[in-house]
Amino acid sequence: MMRLRSKWCGVCLVAFVVLCGMASGQEWTRFRGPDGTGMGNGESIPVSFAEADYLWKVKLPAPGHSSPVLWGDRIFLTCSHDANEQREVVCLDAKSGTTLWSTKMPFTPYRHNRQNSFAASTPAVDAERVYVNWISGEQFVALALDHEGNTLWRREMGEFRATHGAGASPIVLGGLMIVGNDNKETSFLAGLDGKTGETIWQIKRNSKMTSYITPAVYRPKDSTPEVVFVNEANGMTGVDPVSGEMKWESDKLFTLKSVASPVVAGGVIFATAGAGGAGRQSAAVRPGDRLADRGSTVAWKLDRDLPYVPTSIAIDEHLYILSDLGVMTCVVAATGEPVWQEDLDAKFYASPVCVNGRIYVVTRGGEVIVLEAGPEYKLLAKSTLPEKTDATPAIANGRMYIRTLNHLICIGE
Repeated sequence: MMRLRSKWCGVCLVAFVVLCGMASGQEWTRFRGPDGTGMGNGESIPVSFAEADYLWKVKLPAPGHSSPVLWGDRIFLTCSHDANEQREVVCLDAKSGTTLWSTKMPFTPYRHNRQNSFAASTPAVDAERVYVNWISGEQFVALALDHEGNTLWRREMGEFRATHGAGASPIVLGGLMIVGNDNKETSFLAGLDGKTGETIWQIKRNSKMTSYITPAVYRPKDSTPEVVFVNEANGMTGVDPVSGEMKWESDKLFTLKSVASPVVAGGVIFATAGAGGAGRQSAAVRPGDRLADRGSTVAWKLDRDLPYVPTSIAIDEHLYILSDLGVMTCVVAATGEPVWQEDLDAKFYASPVCVNGRIYVVTRGGEVIVLEAGPEYKLLAKSTLPEKTDATPAIANGRMYIRTLNHLICIGE
């Protein structure tokens, strides 16, 4: 591991304060919102809705699979103009959907699955900057823009090669942009100074398979937060987001690709791996205290009806696991004990989100299914979107933002 601390020590105290505070529910700063939980607030977000109930619906400049992120009254997302070999970061007004600015950047196309997108990675945002990582040719690129669309810095950080393309998203914590580059070639995890792009820490990885996960944030009761990564070679890894110190690791968990992101639930961290469009392996890990004794343990596993792409969601004591083929399984998070299982009769890439005890899941065909979170299966509503979608919704300030193939839709107050 490489650590560069000379310029960082002076702001470690500020980072510590920021990291120890729980993320604000008023901002949706990354894929699946605060700490990657998928939990949002919004009493006015309707259980069912029709097109007449949209607060607004706007056409996007180009398709993409990335989710929207929000800071204040601004939405940020990415699009890909495949024919012109350009990608675009777009900023919209959250109240009206009006485009405030867009910044186009050329890129070199690369091999990817036909169901993937060149704009699959979701940006991250803080009070000052928007952070993006994506691939151009065989280079892993990290960059930051200000809230007006001006590029502040850009880094080519190393090789990236993968059969199915890219999709892992960055997060931002305490002024650091944290990225994972697990692929077939040069793999690493890194923390970059948000202001300059300078590498603060970097950890070499041994991955031979691409990992598409966005890291989860694990907050131990009596310790500082950790960032959790997953891949086939290292299993599950807890990293100090400020120093880059590897706190613990549970290896030999998976032999397949990790696409769905890890989820913190009931004292365990749950992750899956798969192949051929289906989840085939899972592990719920109790994190350890020290790398030296590898104190983490596997609490339980499931071996069927697992997600490959959708990330699971934890609500109270339960974990809700949605497979790509539409089987929703509710278990007790701490033990894996089954509670209920139901076939939703649809296919999914988007991950579930939760608002006020209601689980919203968006099908690939463009339907929003709403379930009541709890120990019994209860379908509350189904609503039809105007077109297909593979993106996970965002929730902020009493509104839900749903990206479809060509549009962004806002519902709520």
